[in-house]
Amino acid sequence: MPDDFLVARNPEQDSSLPYLVRIPLGADGIVLKARETWPRTSKVYCHRAPEWPADAEIVERVPTRVCTSRGAAIDLVLDRGRENRSQFVLARAKGRQVIFWQTPRTAKQARPNVRIPTARPDPDELEILVDSYERYAWKFSRQHATTRTTPLSVGDYAVELDGTVVAVVERKSLQDLSSSLLNGKLRYALAELSGVRHGAVVVEDKYSHVFSLKHVRPAVVADAIAESQARYPTVPIIFCETRALAQEWAFRFLTAALHQARLEAGAGAHLDDLEPAGPVPPREPTTAEVRAWALEQGLAVSDRGRLRPEVWEAFRAAAR
Repeated sequence: MPDDFLVARNPEQDSSLPYLVRIPLGADGIVLKARETWPRTSKVYCHRAPEWPADAEIVERVPTRVCTSRGAAIDLVLDRGRENRSQFVLARAKGRQVIFWQTPRTAKQARPNVRIPTARPDPDELEILVDSYERYAWKFSRQHATTRTTPLSVGDYAVELDGTVVAVVERKSLQDLSSSLLNGKLRYALAELSGVRHGAVVVEDKYSHVFSLKHVRPAVVADAIAESQARYPTVPIIFCETRALAQEWAFRFLTAALHQARLEAGAGAHLDDLEPAGPVPPREPTTAEVRAWALEQGLAVSDRGRLRPEVWEAFRAAAR
């Protein structure tokens, strides 16, 4: 479970970014200066902060459900009912690194002139590698992509970036899928596909037709599909009904995967550029906790409302 997500006031009084946010990514977290405490009406511009101040004035502290990096983006999900999903996107604008904090709502409202991991490259730029052993290969003529036949160590169709394969698709008919599942060949293929940055298996048939197989027990094949997905969750098995739909899905998958690889490799926008912020500061005690401590110590405190400053000072002195 990641640490809490923190928002504090920026101690730099003359800064145009009045808040600090601490992203609980990695062991030491990342600290950014921000214009707002949350991207409510528009994207929020952020800038790298050197460190989290020891005496930070905390504005918000929210438990975190998910905090993961994905290429040039950080996905953040907070443990609260509203305003819980957001994304930090690293990009370049006018030759310098910029960071935007956005939500699904604000991403639709404004699209600044920076690259974010949503669009795909022009299909005219896409060259798809086709395994030389592939029979009756897809041509991708409808998608206006070019193909090049070459031996592939894994999969039937692939795209590469700077000579390195970054995405692979294994194509199967339903009969081929069922036989390779039962004889164990698909398990080894999935293991190889999981070693590629982006891998998938696409089936030219409906999933419902699994239960119409004649020469094998349908339940055995269905169980084998489920077990394979559980063992190799990063390699989806996609049923696309027809040959044409399977080809269309493979084209879109390879295109998106190549674009993602370009985002991760190019434009100088890398999460590694952000230095760790250090350990998360301890949580401030609540008024109820300090009141309970004061009562144990025999100090006179009210049943509700604020506590006197001297009570807080005594509590902090005892905690040192």
